Amino acid sequence: MRMEKTIIVEGASDRKKIKEIVNEPVDIICTNGTIGLSRLDELIESLYGQDVYILVDADRAGEKLRKQFIRELPEARHLYIDRVYKEVATAPYRHLASVLLGANIDVHGEFLQKDG
Repeated sequence: MRMEKTIIVEGASDRKKIKEIVNEPVDIICTNGTIGLSRLDELIESLYGQDVYILVDADRAGEKLRKQFIRELPEARHLYIDRVYKEVATAPYRHLASVLLGANIDVHGEFLQKDG
């Protein structure tokens, strides 16, 4: 089954945490930190016609990856975590849930109150 929404994250721990929070069918793709041009081209082709969200760490590597997606996938929507948390995987559930909800991605309600 093809998902209509795709969230692109950096690491497996980011994917695991986002998967827990999201309450709708969403494909979560992991770049493993960096992505080569051929892999990026394949990815872009496979995402045609979908709502794509970029959720990467608030650090140098994350910003580099974000710039690459801005160039190569300009229609993607960029989601930002607060720089205080630096990494998606270590950001509080409540913060991530509110970021996702702000992008019209359905989340499990309990994560809007949950810390840690």
